[in-house]
Amino acid sequence: MSEKSPDQLKKVLKPIHLWAIAVGLVISGEYFGWNNGWSVAGTIGMLMATLVVTLMYITFVFSYTELTAAIPHAGGAFAYAYRAMGPIASLIAGYATLIDFLFAAPAIGFSLGSYFNFLYPDIPVVGAAIVFNVLFVIVNILGIKESAAFSVFITLLAVAELLLFMGVIGPGFKMSNYISHPMPFGWAGVFAALPYAVWFYLAIEGVAMVAEEVKDPKRNIPRGYILGIATLVLLALGVMILTGGVTDWRKLSTLDYPLPAAISIVLGKTNSLTKVFTGIGLFGLIASFHGIILASSRQVFAMARSGYAPRFLATVSHRFKTPHRALIFSGIVSIATLLLGIPFKHITDKVIVISVMGAVLMYIISMLSLFILRKKEPTLERPFVSPFYPYFPAIALCLCCVCLFAIIYFNFILSLYFFGGLIAALVLFLLLGKHKEKITDDILLVQAEVIIEKR
Repeated sequence: MSEKSPDQLKKVLKPIHLWAIAVGLVISGEYFGWNNGWSVAGTIGMLMATLVVTLMYITFVFSYTELTAAIPHAGGAFAYAYRAMGPIASLIAGYATLIDFLFAAPAIGFSLGSYFNFLYPDIPVVGAAIVFNVLFVIVNILGIKESAAFSVFITLLAVAELLLFMGVIGPGFKMSNYISHPMPFGWAGVFAALPYAVWFYLAIEGVAMVAEEVKDPKRNIPRGYILGIATLVLLALGVMILTGGVTDWRKLSTLDYPLPAAISIVLGKTNSLTKVFTGIGLFGLIASFHGIILASSRQVFAMARSGYAPRFLATVSHRFKTPHRALIFSGIVSIATLLLGIPFKHITDKVIVISVMGAVLMYIISMLSLFILRKKEPTLERPFVSPFYPYFPAIALCLCCVCLFAIIYFNFILSLYFFGGLIAALVLFLLLGKHKEKITDDILLVQAEVIIEKR
């Protein structure tokens, strides 16, 4: 049956691929973005925000994995919300997920261009970002197996580089630097720093976007998630703490390339190892850029296949078995955002906040879906069950709500844009009568394929 289906994705991914996709999606968060949290909270304030967000992600990932393993659908939260609460909630989840991934790509693109500009000042930041954007859309079109193999290679390099970075700057760490001006904005700063702490882990949920392309998803998806979050927690805390102790942290708090700047302070900007590190540092950003494009395209594909976006975006390439039109659309949105950012000197922090807002709203809907499905579908096969239920999903839900409130409070204008877009999408959705269309068969088809494969 799967061979005859024109929109069937290829099942080739194994746990090592899922670990690489999970870590690769997120690892750029260790390279840049989080340091903006220092500018609003100080080092200790940002550390507190990061510990809260780390707890949120640990409880969220263990809870979200239950949904991903039970309903391996390319739409992720979009599919879970439809099954739990219906089409309106599904649209909200889909919108939030699209904003999450579609805005994460240009944020990473800006930093990728900045790293390249740090090495070669004559190359413009946005120009380099656009070139990388086009390149990785093409790489993802060529095939999921090839794309995943590249993810493994590039993610291993990125992790190795962060370990090298910590080893190089570790001897230069001074506690006096780290605790200098620890909380200049008090407890309010801790709340203001939450979106930048979320950036450390944002997009790990993107593994759900490739669920339909995983071999034995009910066993392998939990493995990929758990290994991924463990790796990221260790890297996030190590990088943040050690970087904060090499100099006056305020010099690094607004840069798009804090790690090369930190290592140049320890070794000197002309040191050959500084240039080597910056060059290798591109791998971490490339890993996430590549993974984000992959995940965002699958979300576009899933929503288009279900009729929540133009259906022509759901076309799968006959040759490569990848959603090539969805990939091209995701690339166009990313490039458009990059071009719109040219008049502004520093827009990365704003793009990060919008991306994080989408992610946190999606997390909230996912946790609500988990609770509802436990009651609505008690017999649903759950190969992985959230530990310490209902406490883990409840903790994740509460912390996500706190994060969303803090983001709205400290970024009110950006929030108006985000929710204005959501209201416009809802109005259009209702006017077109999409809420009356049934897509249950599409989601159940995934379940049927899993059952057939087992037989």
